[in-house]
Amino acid sequence: MDAQRNLRHVLSAARDVFGEQGYGAPMEEVARRARVGVGTVYRRFPNKEALVRYIAEEQTRWLTERAAEALAVASAGEPWRGLEGFVRGSAASGSGRLLPPELWWLPPVEERGAERVPRQRGSWERPGGGAEGVVESGAGAAGAPGADGAAGPAGGERRGAAELLGTVGQLVERARSAGELRADVTVADVMLVIAAAPPRLGDQERQEAAAERLLEVLLRGLRPGA
Repeated sequence: MDAQRNLRHVLSAARDVFGEQGYGAPMEEVARRARVGVGTVYRRFPNKEALVRYIAEEQTRWLTERAAEALAVASAGEPWRGLEGFVRGSAASGSGRLLPPELWWLPPVEERGAERVPRQRGSWERPGGGAEGVVESGAGAAGAPGADGAAGPAGGERRGAAELLGTVGQLVERARSAGELRADVTVADVMLVIAAAPPRLGDQERQEAAAERLLEVLLRGLRPGA
């Protein structure tokens, strides 16, 4: 029971710490926030990469589920409402800041008319709109903690990221086809919007107001005529 409680505390603290400070934050800070010894964290996860991979895969799955729900709304004839709902919910959750690190290795972009076309090395989006996949990464994968609480090997992190990008790509394409999204907006742009964060202001009310204002500005920038 104590082991499971400690694991929940470690995971909750890791989401908060990595969301605030990025994946460069030390394990000691995760342990401090979880109110456990750093040795407890390492008993659950053999190294920092294992914890990072677990959190990133967890948040990728969550966002993919939200994107699928938003796509159902878009498919029912409300493409902008579906996309906007996905962006708002994702930004509010902070999950966009916890996605796999390699997903943010944005490839160089060439401007070809109104289209933004990634070069050969990995990609975010085909010129026609659909997601192609994620940038290759040499980093190894780590999986969810097993029954004993230790992290075990698991593949599929790239597959999970590709599924997320593919679903968001369909959302983008539906909104764009309906004329409710700027023609030059890509999947990468939407993912950057959900990962955007206002400065930390120390006051919850001001923090929420700043976050809402930032999101409003970014969403307006996605609309035609912006």
